Amino acid sequence: MNVSLKVQMQSIPAMLQKDITRIDELWQEGLNRFGGEFLAGNSFTAVDAFFAPVALRIETYQLKLSEPVLAYAARLRALPAVQEWIEAGQLEPRHEAHELACLRHGKVEGDMRIS
Repeated sequence: MNVSLKVQMQSIPAMLQKDITRIDELWQEGLNRFGGEFLAGNSFTAVDAFFAPVALRIETYQLKLSEPVLAYAARLRALPAVQEWIEAGQLEPRHEAHELACLRHGKVEGDMRIS
């Protein structure tokens, strides 16, 4: 996983779109059912920790999701522990194989690596 790139998707395969749609549905259900800032209410729980990498990928690939889901993903990314994780990732060396995989369906629009 690369938290340093911003990729503009040129195409999204049907199976991936199905997964993206399902994440949107699940997250909306949790947010609506428990009525909090996080998926199971107002406290950060294991389910939020589990989905933190997904929130990072939503940002990386600039995925189109519902507003409540995008807001939730932004809340996860803003957590201090997640910010530390992002900053640590931005210090990692370049991984050419990952970047080539990113380019299969999109183009790199931003690089936030720290030299």
